[in-house]
Amino acid sequence: MMKSRQWTLGAKLALVAMPFLLAALCAIATLVYMSWQIEGGAAAVNEAGRMRMRTYQIVLSASAQDVQALSRQVAEFERSLQLLRSGDVERPLAVPWGGASRERFAVVERDWAAFRGRLADPAPPGASISTDLGTEAAAFTSGIDAFVAGIEDHLSRWTAVMHLLQVAMMGIALIGAAVLVHTGYRFVLEPLSLLKQAIHRLQGGDLGARVARTSTDEFATLAEGFNDMAEQLQSMYRGLESRVQEKTAQLEEERGRLECLYEITTLVAKAATLDELARGFTESIARIAHADGVALRWSDEANRRYLMLASQGLPQVMQDAEHCVAAGDCHCGSTPASSGARVIQIRTTQPVRMLHCAQAGFETVVSIPIRLHERLMGEVDLFFHARITISEAERSLLESLTVHLAGAMENLRLNSLGLEAAISQERGLLARELHDSIAQSLAFLKIQVQLMRDALAAGDGTQVQHVLGEIDIGVRESYGDVRELLMHFRTRANGEDIEPALLTTLRKFEHQSGLKARLQMLGQGMPLLPDTQIQVLHIVQEALSNVRKHARASQVWLDVQQAPQWRVEVRDDGVGFADGSRGADETHVGMRIMAERAERLGALLDVMSSPGRGTSVVLTLPMPSGTAGMAAMAPQRRVA
Repeated sequence: MMKSRQWTLGAKLALVAMPFLLAALCAIATLVYMSWQIEGGAAAVNEAGRMRMRTYQIVLSASAQDVQALSRQVAEFERSLQLLRSGDVERPLAVPWGGASRERFAVVERDWAAFRGRLADPAPPGASISTDLGTEAAAFTSGIDAFVAGIEDHLSRWTAVMHLLQVAMMGIALIGAAVLVHTGYRFVLEPLSLLKQAIHRLQGGDLGARVARTSTDEFATLAEGFNDMAEQLQSMYRGLESRVQEKTAQLEEERGRLECLYEITTLVAKAATLDELARGFTESIARIAHADGVALRWSDEANRRYLMLASQGLPQVMQDAEHCVAAGDCHCGSTPASSGARVIQIRTTQPVRMLHCAQAGFETVVSIPIRLHERLMGEVDLFFHARITISEAERSLLESLTVHLAGAMENLRLNSLGLEAAISQERGLLARELHDSIAQSLAFLKIQVQLMRDALAAGDGTQVQHVLGEIDIGVRESYGDVRELLMHFRTRANGEDIEPALLTTLRKFEHQSGLKARLQMLGQGMPLLPDTQIQVLHIVQEALSNVRKHARASQVWLDVQQAPQWRVEVRDDGVGFADGSRGADETHVGMRIMAERAERLGALLDVMSSPGRGTSVVLTLPMPSGTAGMAAMAPQRRVA
């Protein structure tokens, strides 16, 4: 099958314009040729007029018998004849040779030959030369006039033809313009109008708009491209509604997923106990997954047993039977170490010992492991009465929910551990406070009771009264300490200044032990915080208690240096002890408690002693940030 010839727009326009262009070129060439002929004929007429004039000049010269002038004029006449015969391109001059003009020019040449011969013959005596030559010249010029008339007649015909040709050119121009306008409309404007109309229809929403292919040029290619584009737009629009519905469904699914995550997140944030969290999670996931039953199982550290924390929609018999499931006894509790959510078709799997779910009418179990940092903590089992499968999105959602559950359970565990640690710390603090206050007072009362027994045995009434007074004072102090522990749980301190509390502590020590104690404050530094004051007082009290119990000293010094950092030293002149000679006795935990208090303050506690040279307990507090160099050294003060 032969393919039709493809004409381009340029070829079509050139093909239409070519005949008119050729006609115009031919007409112009003809006009140029005819104007040249007319111009040459006019020049020939002028030259013929000169020949008439020269004829009469020749007659005059012959009559005057001027031989030189006659010869010159004859030569010029013959040059004119030669010029008319051959023409002159430079002037231009050309005789329009036709039948009449050629014959008349031959007559002129013949008459010139006769006339010239007449000029060469001598005149007879007594004859009138001028009369005869004038008669002959008139006859000769009549031939020239006839030749000129022939040329003019020929030129008039050429002029008429030229005028006709000019009118024809005007007609050709008009016809060509009309044809070109029609061609431009047919090949350019009409296809553009059709394309514009189709574009407007397409913009108006008419996706069925097409451009008819009426030619084989560039506009046909453009129309074909437009039609292809419109077809693609129409096909895309046909599938747009389904795509919108698909995207809407996806967005709805994502919205539901976010709502589920938000619901579980809210539950996790509000749940205060593990039981509340487990029950709330089973209710939520049963509604989210549209499950007929849910079981939340918690695993031990070795993943050997699974304890059912909460359930939803399960028969009571099944709950009682599967309250604690050993790993491997059932489809549940058999989660592989690296798997995600599993879909278990109950009746098509390998039989196991426990078939409570099958007896309850369940067909499918979806098991989702509960993992936290790759550690298996339990699993969530969803039970369905029908055979189902889950999509990747549903699988991802269920796994995300279990991750939130695992994080919440771990947070509850950590909170519980933190609460236990806080309780343990509080108990330790209470033990230290009792040791530093009540225990010391009871030890003092124990000593006074022994003195009372000795006084009673000796019958010393005065000593008995004195000991009773000491016991009364000790009981009052113990009561005050207990009341303070109950009300404020702290030792009394005086605001920002620790010096009054240290003086009170030393006076109490002197009263209980009978030893002389001195306080020396050095420098002027930043005041201690109230909590820090309490810990420092307790350390000083414990050091003084150790002096009273073990040092057998006669004097005690308490030196406090405030700048550039706080340094508290309790020293005595007692018996001392060698390093390592004192073991950690459970009944004498004073040194350990002092170390614990110093550690809480971030301070350094040093105990230096040697046999026979006393003991020194030094507490060095950390340097306060930004306070170094701020305290100005002041003269020492000694308080006895």
